[in-house]
Amino acid sequence: MCIARRSRSTHWTPRRVRSPWADRVHAGWRGAVVGRFPGREVHVAVEACTGWLFVCQALDRAGAIAHLAEPVETSALRGRKRRAKTDREDARWLRELLSEGRLPESWIPPEHVRQWRTRARLRKTLVDERTAWHQRIRATLYHHGISGSPEHLSTLAGREFLAKQALPIDATERITIALEMIDLLEIQIARVESEIRTLARRQIGCKALMTLYGMGELTSLITLTELGDVSRMHASRQAVRCAGIDVGVHRSDRTARVGKLTYQGSAELRWALYEAAQSACRPSSPDHQDYLALKARGLSHTRASLTIARKLARRSYHVLRELGRPPGARQLTPRSSVKPIHHR
Repeated sequence: MCIARRSRSTHWTPRRVRSPWADRVHAGWRGAVVGRFPGREVHVAVEACTGWLFVCQALDRAGAIAHLAEPVETSALRGRKRRAKTDREDARWLRELLSEGRLPESWIPPEHVRQWRTRARLRKTLVDERTAWHQRIRATLYHHGISGSPEHLSTLAGREFLAKQALPIDATERITIALEMIDLLEIQIARVESEIRTLARRQIGCKALMTLYGMGELTSLITLTELGDVSRMHASRQAVRCAGIDVGVHRSDRTARVGKLTYQGSAELRWALYEAAQSACRPSSPDHQDYLALKARGLSHTRASLTIARKLARRSYHVLRELGRPPGARQLTPRSSVKPIHHR
């Protein structure tokens, strides 16, 4: 962490917070941060690591302006030269970048956006847990040489299939517990999905995104909350980079080599765009001809869908951009004055 103002700056490495009383911690930081510069506008650079939300909230209550530093880009600016790696040196480096205006910042979402983003991510976590329990059941069946199981084991037909199998006691117990966990997860998923769908049906941004072919209630809300305020982006390609579905390129002189997907972005946004792009294989989709052209070039269904997902990311950017811009307004910010935008 570092503290900076107009003519003077300092770096500070706070000790780990062990007190269970948050109010005392906030009061202590208010004196340590703002109390050192009375009557001044205090800017604080915070590394976007575990616990950044608590620190930023404490700084906001203390009256300071928090800047969330993107860890990878911040470390890359130091170069590959080997040097001492300590918390104090990291804080000094954050101070230098902040005072020079070169700090690569991550976007700090407002409270209501953060809460709905957390709920959308919670739903994906619950779905992943349900998938893991399904895979445990299939692994148990495979271990005992049983094949021909139904596609959905938690349905009535799937449960009847499992009940007919002559399995050892330990395997039966494992499958029984897995089915009980799946039932509990189904209840929680249904509750979270109901809240998400209710919000998406009345939220202006979600309704605008649902005009795009393939965007539903779940995918539109995830896209909206993960992209956030698109006015901080100067081009639609940053929306693609935010999802981590851009292709890495290594170029030197007249030699260029296209790499793989960067995956440096929101996994939830990447999932939502890919799910929405799956509808491109339908004949009624406006991207169906592009999908067929990509398949004719020899691309697999996955790679063709990822190409459509990049188009959806760019379209989502323009839809949200126009939605938040007053009629007749023009973008007057020069491209050179826009700092790199990172996702957190």
